[in-house]
Amino acid sequence: MAARLVRLGSAVQNNTSLFKGLCKWQSTAAEAYKHKLINVPPTLVTVLKSGLRVASEDSGAATATVGIWIDAGSRYEDDRNNGVAHFLEHMAFKGTASRSQTDLELEIENMGAHLNAYTSREQTVYYAKCLSEDVSKAVDILADIIQNSKLGEAEIDRERGVILREMQEVESNLQEVVFDHLHSIAFQGTALGRTILGPSEVIKRITRNDLVDYVKTHYKSPRVVLAAAGGVNHSELVKAAEKHFVGLKTTYEGEIPILQPCRFTGSEIRVRDDSMPLAHIAIAVEACGWPDSDNIPLMVANTIIGAWDRSQGGGTNNASRLATAATESNLAHSFQSFNTCYTDTGLWGIYFVCDPLKCEDMLYNVQSEWMRLCTSVTESEVERARNLLKTSMLLQLDGTTPICEDIGRQMLCYNRRIPLHELESRIEKVTAKDVQEVAMKYIYDRCPAVAAVGPVENLPDYNRIRSSMYWLRL
Repeated sequence: MAARLVRLGSAVQNNTSLFKGLCKWQSTAAEAYKHKLINVPPTLVTVLKSGLRVASEDSGAATATVGIWIDAGSRYEDDRNNGVAHFLEHMAFKGTASRSQTDLELEIENMGAHLNAYTSREQTVYYAKCLSEDVSKAVDILADIIQNSKLGEAEIDRERGVILREMQEVESNLQEVVFDHLHSIAFQGTALGRTILGPSEVIKRITRNDLVDYVKTHYKSPRVVLAAAGGVNHSELVKAAEKHFVGLKTTYEGEIPILQPCRFTGSEIRVRDDSMPLAHIAIAVEACGWPDSDNIPLMVANTIIGAWDRSQGGGTNNASRLATAATESNLAHSFQSFNTCYTDTGLWGIYFVCDPLKCEDMLYNVQSEWMRLCTSVTESEVERARNLLKTSMLLQLDGTTPICEDIGRQMLCYNRRIPLHELESRIEKVTAKDVQEVAMKYIYDRCPAVAAVGPVENLPDYNRIRSSMYWLRL
């Protein structure tokens, strides 16, 4: 008996030593993590006399990404010219006053660089990936593209056909289709309700004058950010900006465009097609804009719900309760929680894909999890979500292009780039009470927007969905 007690005491002592060692290792790892965040290269910002902002992060890499972020997207369009911002993006590399399309392509190819562009609802972006010694050349090309594009009639007609084919391709991407429908009913009658590509009948009649008018109205220096990341010398980048962006005007000839607020409407749209094998459904509530202090707790709440795909491992050992339920009961093929932000509003919700007769059960579990966020989320869940969010934040900044995108977007959204250690600190301060409060504010007893495509007969009617947005407890 005495020997057994000695062995027990020894085991307890060994476990205590192991626990202390683990705590010490965790403390050291946390300190190293914080130290690395603080020692990330600073983001240098210079505002030119014209109002154009130049922002860069010099990591000393052999390559760099440099781009132009413009505060202009499909939200600044109307029913008459919906799709013009995206049309302009397509015309970007079709030649300028000093460079033909062939000259432009050869110059880029000889540099070994890559040009790209994309349009969102609030921003238009043109960027180049190149060697660090070619950053000034890339700035010259990008500045030439947005200031001196020829916008030739032949090229416009050719790109019109390309865009119409692109629309057909997008129609086959059901996730894109569902999110376009979701915006159309969540922000119906407002600019955010329109698609980025625009309706085909508008694309068919867009003229060169429409493109020129959009550039004259929206491509202004104070609404432009020149961002760069990688092997970038900030002072040389500023000199290149001062040299090449002299043609970008700061004043408006006509009425100054003002961003109109977009009203959220709880409603639904269903495109039922029983010939499709799977149902694609999105449900969302109105969230906050980029600068709102509620955004970080909403991101943590979004991370708690998580994302899952049937092809992933984990089974019933998933940390996300919704993923566990989806696995055990075979409720869905995949789901993805999202927090889409705009300047003054946003959409917080979930998109899932399920079998035809699983819509009701999956939605029931989704809404139950939402109500649990509002009433009984635990500190351990929030701690896990905080760690996941911080890890995801760092993984998304792996490479010069994601960092450059982060700089450009944050400069337009916040007029500064939030340092990583500050963002980490703000995430770390989020508690279960904070998550519960924002969930009660944005989710509880709110009218959702619902978009569903496919065999959705099994999806409950809107009134039932709305009645599950609150719990009555005795």
